[in-house]
Amino acid sequence: MESSRYDPPSYRERYAILSNAEKSKNALIEELIQRVDTLTDDYRRECLDRAREAHFNRETQLRVYQFEEELRKAKTFMERNPFVLVLIDGDGMIFEDTLLKKGEAGGKEAASLLWTIVRDYLSEEQDLRELPSDCKIVTRIYANIRGLAETCYKTGIIDNKNKIEEFARGFTHSKQLFDFVDVGSGKDRADDKISEEYTSDDAVKNRIGLLEGVPFERELVTMQNSFRSMKFKGLFRSSKIVVPTQPQHSPQVMMSPPITRTMSSLSATTNGSSYASTPTNGSGAWAAAAAMPPVALSSPPLTPQPIQTDPMYIPRNRWGQRIDSELKYDRNMVKQVKALKMCNVHFLRGDCPYETCSHDHFYKPSKNELATLRYIARMAPCRMGSECDDAKCIYGHRCPAGNPCAFGDTCRFPDEMHNMDLTVVKGIKV
Repeated sequence: MESSRYDPPSYRERYAILSNAEKSKNALIEELIQRVDTLTDDYRRECLDRAREAHFNRETQLRVYQFEEELRKAKTFMERNPFVLVLIDGDGMIFEDTLLKKGEAGGKEAASLLWTIVRDYLSEEQDLRELPSDCKIVTRIYANIRGLAETCYKTGIIDNKNKIEEFARGFTHSKQLFDFVDVGSGKDRADDKISEEYTSDDAVKNRIGLLEGVPFERELVTMQNSFRSMKFKGLFRSSKIVVPTQPQHSPQVMMSPPITRTMSSLSATTNGSSYASTPTNGSGAWAAAAAMPPVALSSPPLTPQPIQTDPMYIPRNRWGQRIDSELKYDRNMVKQVKALKMCNVHFLRGDCPYETCSHDHFYKPSKNELATLRYIARMAPCRMGSECDDAKCIYGHRCPAGNPCAFGDTCRFPDEMHNMDLTVVKGIKV
């Protein structure tokens, strides 16, 4: 039997085997290196994330500590000085007529009644009983005092416009934390004052109370759900004041009797009453005249005067209210002029106070465009109201939206600029 013979691989074959093994080894090493690089990058990112989280946690913890300390101080302060803040829109919610008629005494009485009612309310409300008995009551009334006085005078509620100012003074002086603030003329001034000064602070919202007399206006309706609201009967009017077309008071001219050194008699008659004096000499005539009370002379019918063209002339009615002349306009022209963005003050007064005014100063308007621009300026109410004495004033002093007003309760013009007597009487200013 013949044995088989083994032939070993050639050198080339053996070299090929070793080469393949080397390639496999190198591939494995490359794969391991790539894996190490990936893990290293992941590790670095993880370390950065951990560092950021640790820093954020430390910052957050510090802020929490600060807030907790502030909250502790606030609670301590509130427990030491608790208060309830009552805000009143004095233009929309007006005290009872009987209080307004009393002037300063009525203001003091109103403040005392309001303080008592609020104190009783705090003791009756379940969620407010935790407040201590010495809880302070802070009250702010915001109103246009001059406008309110005009309205009350026209409707016959008061016989003297100064009564409202006296009422406000009495209200403010009666309690240390009670204030009656005059915000001037302009639509929604009282609402804006309440919104800007107090409603932006969330920390005190739960301590603000909104009082309702007449139903809330739309501006306060939007705020009603955010605050505690209440209604105190018997202290405020439950209905709006309706301003008549003609004021309830007829103007009277208060005069002293005419005086001369040589007169033999002195008399004046009004409504069937007379005052007479018979001085014996010149000095006696002066003394007698000085001692006599002023005589109320019924004013004669006032003759309407034509509106003057003098730019320095300010037309007024018999109540002293400034009367703007009628301006004709075209609606399409109004839209066109508004789009031009001309500066009202520059073109109508010639004295724009802004160095970098955002409106156009260089456009050359036509005569019709200037007339339309004047009408557009009149659409904004003058802050000085109907008593404005600026002959160059370009703003409106009476509502241009007709009678009754086309805008209703949303009109930008205050009540005293509606339903005005448009008869111009020269030289009369009440």
